[in-house]
Amino acid sequence: MLWPALRALSRGDLTSDQLQTLLTELELEEGPRTEGPGAASSLAHRAFNDGSGSSLVLDLARVGESGWVLALFYSGRRPTPDTVEEHRALFRRAMDQAGLTLVEITPAATADEVLLTPAPPAGAPQDALGTHWPLPYEELDRVWHHLGLRPDAPREVKEVKLRELMSTPAWPQAPEALRRQAEDFLRAG
Repeated sequence: MLWPALRALSRGDLTSDQLQTLLTELELEEGPRTEGPGAASSLAHRAFNDGSGSSLVLDLARVGESGWVLALFYSGRRPTPDTVEEHRALFRRAMDQAGLTLVEITPAATADEVLLTPAPPAGAPQDALGTHWPLPYEELDRVWHHLGLRPDAPREVKEVKLRELMSTPAWPQAPEALRRQAEDFLRAG
């Protein structure tokens, strides 16, 4: 079974020459991978080992007309943090060279890798949180998971996701202790 270690979503139009350059830059073999999440959208991939015993697959998939996903998958041992960071840099460089616009990278390491939900237009239906605070927690450390973050996520990523949460209509209904901790967290940054 393949598990995602890193996923980069971007958008933009690519000519066939630009696509071929991207495949060459990433040393991908044309042809989809056959297992793991999103395999049906896969265009090209490359299987390799990282030297520490991790079996890895680098993959390029297309999503819709102009969406592109670069992903690093693993089987067995999770890749080292250094391997993940090397691929993050590789993904960003390849997207930049291809003229693609970064949408998000998961897990995010910097604020620009975080996907933020756009504010709904005036008069639009309420978002999933509505005006009711659905989480039972009064400790900020327990909220990170609900924001899609690991406790060890970079501070700037936590700040972006926390500000997004605090902009929801439900935030005023959050426990006072939690709101105070959130304000303290942002002030300390």
